[in-house]
Amino acid sequence: MVEIKTLLSFSRTIYIRKTFLVSVILILSSNLFSQSVRQDNRENRRVELIHADIYTPGNEMGREFGRFLGNVAFRHKEVILTCDSAYFYQDKNQVRAFSNVHIAQGDTLDVFGNYLFYDGTREQALVEGNVELIDKETHLFTRAVEYDVANRIAHYDQNGKITNGENTLYSRSGIYFVNEKMFHFKDSIRIINPDYIMTADTMDYNTETETVFFDGPSELNGDSLYLYCEKGWYDTKNDISRIWQNAVIDNKQQTITGDSLYYEEQSGFGQAFRNITITDTTNDVIVKGDYAVYHKDPEQFFVTKKAMFIQISGNDSLFLHADTISAVTKSDTAGKSFRLMRAYHSCRIFSYDLQSKCDSLSYSFQDSVIRMYYEPVLWSEENQLSSDSVAIFTRNRQADRMELYNSAFVTSFVDSSRYNQIKGRDLIGYFVNNKLYKIVIEGNGESIYYLVDQDELIGVTHNKSSSIVIYIDKGKIISIYEYQNPEGVLDPPLLNPPDTQKLPGFMWLDTIRPKKVSDIFKN
Repeated sequence: MVEIKTLLSFSRTIYIRKTFLVSVILILSSNLFSQSVRQDNRENRRVELIHADIYTPGNEMGREFGRFLGNVAFRHKEVILTCDSAYFYQDKNQVRAFSNVHIAQGDTLDVFGNYLFYDGTREQALVEGNVELIDKETHLFTRAVEYDVANRIAHYDQNGKITNGENTLYSRSGIYFVNEKMFHFKDSIRIINPDYIMTADTMDYNTETETVFFDGPSELNGDSLYLYCEKGWYDTKNDISRIWQNAVIDNKQQTITGDSLYYEEQSGFGQAFRNITITDTTNDVIVKGDYAVYHKDPEQFFVTKKAMFIQISGNDSLFLHADTISAVTKSDTAGKSFRLMRAYHSCRIFSYDLQSKCDSLSYSFQDSVIRMYYEPVLWSEENQLSSDSVAIFTRNRQADRMELYNSAFVTSFVDSSRYNQIKGRDLIGYFVNNKLYKIVIEGNGESIYYLVDQDELIGVTHNKSSSIVIYIDKGKIISIYEYQNPEGVLDPPLLNPPDTQKLPGFMWLDTIRPKKVSDIFKN
């Protein structure tokens, strides 16, 4: 038994010693591997001399360095540094390079200059003197560049010039994010393109897509386009812009403003969103709304959501509201172009001398005629006029005459229960200084007219005639003439109840009459 116990004890001792030895070996191996990795990492961070024609040692204020001349080249990770001469501070892992300095990083990025200070530990470079940074098609020219090699970020603050595609950009300072292909510019920015000049205080520029991003007051001036905004972007390669915050686009034919504007210069297609104003100074026309679509060729647009058309005319501009307002450029038989405007669904018009309501209308800039359809009603001072359709002929931005077709009806207020009424097949109204002064009824003329003497009713006439001529002064009917087989009677004013004194088709629509500009938006 003793021998067996002794043998077992001896075996256990050998096992424990083997286990300890293996553990020690593993720990030592691990430490050696960690030291090797750290050594490799340290070596990887070291700047390495590749070549120089001449080497001489030097000392500068107690700092030892190597001085290299002729075809000098260093390597640091994937970066190659070349120059004519250099000081290499090996203990500090730093290089000072002189003349024909060149940093090459990867396959595309190159930085040239007259002087370089490179810190390999921090992976930071300062290049000075006639600096040129090249990244594919992008060239930056400036006096000095600070380059973060690890993060591939270049910074300059002594005026820079960048060429990219057809664009040449200038700014006082800027940062170039190489990986993102993005410049961030500050202060006195100017972009010169063969078609325009762009200016801004703050701007980003993607060199790959050639897209400008605005942040702050920015302007673009071109032969056929002016643009202003404080936020947005402009694709200079494809001439596409999306701008907002005090946004303005002027295509030399119209000026468009809105909360947000989108425009494609090559196709001439644009969109505008919220608080839109389209101003046509050639025709003294303004269109407003909350959504608009524009096409340049052939020129056309439509506006909806609070759409309003304004025709400027001295002190009596015309205001029109409809669900949708559109305009298109047409050509006549002689090839001369003109604009045709349409408005549809719930049209209302206000001017001081004339108001109207209808479902839809059109306005031709060729003959200056407004045509109204579907239950049109007009008001001129004290007179209400209605028919199946209406044409208003204007001259010099003022009403010259109007024509009412089929079921023409003229009504004016006498008192709360009595109305002057004149009806017929067709009607022509004549204006002087935008005031209605004469009405001619043609076909099946019929009238009910109250005679008043100093605000006292003295009689009511019932007349029929093939044609009727009415003269108006200061909005009031002053005389009525019947022609071609007239017939009529004069009755005392109270002979018949007022409700019986209505011609077929009578309507009094004063409640829907726009009495001020804001009324055109009422349902």
